[in-house]
Amino acid sequence: MNIKRNIKRVMIVGSMIVAISFGGNTWGSSTVNASPVAKLSLSAASTDRDNLLEALKQPSGEDLYYSLYEGKSLAKVASENSADVQQVIDLQTKQLTRQLDQRLASGGITLEQYKAYMAEVPDIIRSSVYSL
Repeated sequence: MNIKRNIKRVMIVGSMIVAISFGGNTWGSSTVNASPVAKLSLSAASTDRDNLLEALKQPSGEDLYYSLYEGKSLAKVASENSADVQQVIDLQTKQLTRQLDQRLASGGITLEQYKAYMAEVPDIIRSSVYSL
């Protein structure tokens, strides 16, 4: 008898969670939602990756991967290779701005979202380069 009551409770609570999850999407339709995935072409991504390796004076993507895996920041990798950290910051800013421009042009984000994202670009890049 006690098991039946627990199963009923689980079913009721589970149904409520599903209803709230699906219903919550329609209630917040006037809010600005970010799309975490940017649509990129492979040719642009490989060129940008090469530019990043050049800016960091890294011989290969594998070397950069292992440096980052060891917990080094991009700024640390740049300083170890006598590279200009500001060049890395400028490159990443350019790349992120270009991605946002493409998403705005394709209709992936609204102008309001674009402005909000652009305001966050300096902080995002700083966090990325210095691993904050």
